[in-house]
Amino acid sequence: IIFKMAVSQELQARNKTPVEGDISKQDSGSQGETPELSLVDFCTQLDDYTPTIPDAVTLHYLQQSGFNTDDPRLVRLISLAAQKFISDIVNDSLQHCKLRGSAQNTRKGTKDKKLTLTLEDLAPALAEYGINLRKPLYFT
Repeated sequence: IIFKMAVSQELQARNKTPVEGDISKQDSGSQGETPELSLVDFCTQLDDYTPTIPDAVTLHYLQQSGFNTDDPRLVRLISLAAQKFISDIVNDSLQHCKLRGSAQNTRKGTKDKKLTLTLEDLAPALAEYGINLRKPLYFT
């Protein structure tokens, strides 16, 4: 449901039109739509949406993993899920970077600088999702 809300909000922002199946706009008492109708609405919106990860890239990795499909909506849905996953990780990494940077700025009193994604920020963000990341051992 949260994933559907995020997608419908992004589609609404792109199209600047209200979305009928948008959960955030529904009153708690008005449950006029059935889940099937809402799913059909979502699939229709998915046809018009272009995710950041191209369908060809998603299809390639799906075929590499042994998943073959001819349905472009399914490929686009998986692209969208991967985009959301990457976006969440990058956003968490940004928060770690800002926290680490604010601790350094209070000590030094320096002006604002550009933020850079580093392994120090990425590792704790990935650990929240169960992915362990370690620095490679060079020249041991």
